[in-house]
Amino acid sequence: MSVDRAQETVEETAGSESEAVATAAAAVTYYSIAPGVRLNVRSGPGTGYSIVRVLPEGSKVAIYCQTPGTSVAGPYGTSNIWDNIGNGDFVSDAYVHTGSDGYVASHCA
Repeated sequence: MSVDRAQETVEETAGSESEAVATAAAAVTYYSIAPGVRLNVRSGPGTGYSIVRVLPEGSKVAIYCQTPGTSVAGPYGTSNIWDNIGNGDFVSDAYVHTGSDGYVASHCA
């Protein structure tokens, strides 16, 4: 393989990786929290974890992964699913309108 062809292969691979990252970023879905709720964001998947901030009414969240934790009763039923909405930030799925009683994202590692 010539040096020129090897460079083209590297550029094609880099382009594919960039497109995959852009596609993954575009695939993030945002979900509304329950109307009239100021939602506690916790440092882990349960009510025993500290509150790191509070989301204002009308907020929408991206769910990056989900994990089981403390069972919580909320406007959308009782659930032990916790949604990871950022780096170490979790909210109870019982307050997020996902349209499902189950998992809508991959399990957190």
